[in-house]
This record gives sequence, structure tokens and C-alpha cells, in this order.
Amino acid sequence: MKLPLFSLPLRYFVVVARTHSVSEAARQLHVAASAVSRQISLLEDALGLALFERAHRGMKPTPAGERLLAHLTSATEEGRFVLEQLGGLAGRVRVRLACTEGFASGFVAGALQAFRQAHPGAQLALQVVAPDQVNHLLRQGEVDLGLKYSLSPEKDVEVLHTVLAPVLAVMRPTHPLAGRPRVRLGEAVRYPLLLGEPGTTSRRLFDQACALQGLQYAPALVSNFSPALLSMMGEQDLLPAGFLTVSHAVQQGLLKALPFAEPGLQQRRLCLLAQSGRTLLPPVQALAEMMVAGLGQFGKRKVRVRAPRRATVAGDSVLG
Repeated sequence: MKLPLFSLPLRYFVVVARTHSVSEAARQLHVAASAVSRQISLLEDALGLALFERAHRGMKPTPAGERLLAHLTSATEEGRFVLEQLGGLAGRVRVRLACTEGFASGFVAGALQAFRQAHPGAQLALQVVAPDQVNHLLRQGEVDLGLKYSLSPEKDVEVLHTVLAPVLAVMRPTHPLAGRPRVRLGEAVRYPLLLGEPGTTSRRLFDQACALQGLQYAPALVSNFSPALLSMMGEQDLLPAGFLTVSHAVQQGLLKALPFAEPGLQQRRLCLLAQSGRTLLPPVQALAEMMVAGLGQFGKRKVRVRAPRRATVAGDSVLG
């Protein structure tokens, strides 16, 4: 059975994969649920593999299903761009970005604002999600770029740019430790700590480093929203965070960000990601290059260079 691109089984597959539901896909496609199920079965039989894990919570794409969805989404986006060019509508710029919470209100907001100024009328979409969700959205082709912290090598996505991004000790300039060249964990835990939730990379590294030294602490405030932590920071408080989360306040002289003495808090990277194997469309490439240039303003030294597919955005530097 030959399956031409955008055939009926593939069209039905895309809707089911995105909705995780045969009944919802049937509603959107205005057909019977049995028709959707039949086309999915035909597609799986033709390929000789399962595209979905069927459970009471819905239809979850298997790794093969995620890969097929990413390919079809990529083909659709590239096809749409070609049609816009042929129709004389290439000026309509559309880029979708996913990032984790620490970047959204500072660095990413500034990058998107600059992009809009350079591309008037641009259509931008920003999703603020958990780190694992960034990769999921990229694999499924629902976003064009992703920005996140990472503690291990990234799989099934392409790394366009990577930057060393240590966890720093953030405090008011009047804090008792503000005059130190670096802060030791044993000193930090003696002060009120403002912390992200346990699932964040900064919290994970902080907890691991404390555990290695047998240090215990009781956080003064825990939140999954960094602007709230920053707005409530007192003269004695200390916040473990990445530089981009607080860069605007540091530049204004409102906060200081000092390195920790412990090497374990340096083992983190900031990654700009794209869908694996997908050629970047010109608007996506333009935003990626703009973001890399923005990251370069904070980097202190070059470590290595990596050349991604059809992109000049590359490199590895240190934030701090």
C-alpha cells in the first residue's frame, strides 16, 4: 500500500496525534470515530508498526508516531512557506518558540520585542513550559525553537547553540555576602533561601551540592515563578538562579549575582534547540541568530564551535 504525502490516513493520523483522542479527531474532521480508527489501522498495517499506545487516557504517539508527526508537521510548514512565496505573501513572518519559565519575562521577552521591531507584522507564539515539554513540542513540530537549561546531552532534537550556565548566588547589593568574590554553600544556607520548585535545574543542582556536603536548610520561600521570588527578595535573602533570569536587575544595580565555590553548581548548560533534521525557515533562522547574538552579550569566553544544519548560530560560551 503506497501512502502519498497528505493522504487520508496521514491526515487523520496528524489530528489524532495532536489531540490524543480518536473521538476528538473525529469531531474536528467531521467524520465518524470508526472512520478515523479504520484509517489509523490501515496506516499502521501499511507501515508494519504501531504509531500509538492505546490507553484509557487516550492515544499517545509511540516514538515512531512522534517521528512521523514531526516529519509531517515540518513538511506542512515548509510547504506553507513555499506557497506564501509563490503568492507574494512572504512578508508574513510566523515563528513559534517554547522556553522554560526563567527566560520568559526577561531575555526572551527582549528578544521577541527586538524581532518584532525588525519584522513588523510578525506573528509570534511563545509557550512557557517545563524543560521536558520543550523537547516534546519540538519533536511533534508544534514549535520551531526551544530554549531551556539542560543537565545532560539532548536527544532527538538539534542543538543550535549551547552556553555554560552555572547556578549563581543572587542577592541584594547590601547582603552580607555581596562583597565576596564567590559564595560557599555553607555560608549560603545560613541566610533565608528563596528557591524554585524541586524540579527546576537550579534547585536540583543546589540540593545535590548541599547533600554532598551534608548541609540542611529550610527554604524561606518556594515558587515556580521567578519574578515573584525576585519581587519579594529582602536584604538578607539569597536566591540560587541563572544569570539570564536576573540579568536585567543586575544591569540596573538592583541585584548582584556571584558564583558559588562548589564545582557541582557549574554543571549546567543553556541550550537553543530546533527540531532534529529540519531545515530552518528564514524567519526562524533570523530569530535564532538574534537570540544567539543576545546570549553572546553575556558570554565571557569561547569554548568551542558547533555548526548546525543551515545555520550560522553556533558556539559555546559561559554565562555569568
